[in-house]
Amino acid sequence: MSWLIKKITRNKPQGNGLASNSQSHKPQGLEKARGYAFLLLKFRLRSEKELALRLRQKKFSEAVIQETIHFLKEKEFIDDRVFAQGWVASRLKRPFGLSRISQELAVKGLGKEIIEEILARVKEHYSESEVVSQLAEQRFSRLKGIEPQKAKARVYAYLMRRGFSPDTVGEIVNKLSDGK
Repeated sequence: MSWLIKKITRNKPQGNGLASNSQSHKPQGLEKARGYAFLLLKFRLRSEKELALRLRQKKFSEAVIQETIHFLKEKEFIDDRVFAQGWVASRLKRPFGLSRISQELAVKGLGKEIIEEILARVKEHYSESEVVSQLAEQRFSRLKGIEPQKAKARVYAYLMRRGFSPDTVGEIVNKLSDGK
């Protein structure tokens, strides 16, 4: 496929030079940056900051990066709110806790207000205690041959790494370990 693109661009008529003059106000490498951005977006949605970081890693100039981000936002190819909604939905399926998801969104460069807004909507129909209880039961069933105190510590640590609230985790782990 790339050989075809090279062939087309090589055989492209040059004209009288007017086309290149009309394009001169665009920063050099803009088309490559857009192409790379579209390639990244083809695999999954990305936040504005994440996309800018990947473009910087490819050594595009700041002007090209800003122009590319502006273009993608204008055409609605990137939208941090849409990205956050998709990220939260995919991470809840894994399942991860809201504090871990919040932390991941912050690392992806989303603003605090967007994170709080999206998580507030999720909290309306999300029961952390049910999810923690289900995961803890599954984990305890895998650790039947292990000393109870050690199993309890492992389940607690597992659930904390997944980003669930310490109060909820402690309550459910204690309840399940006492009942077994």
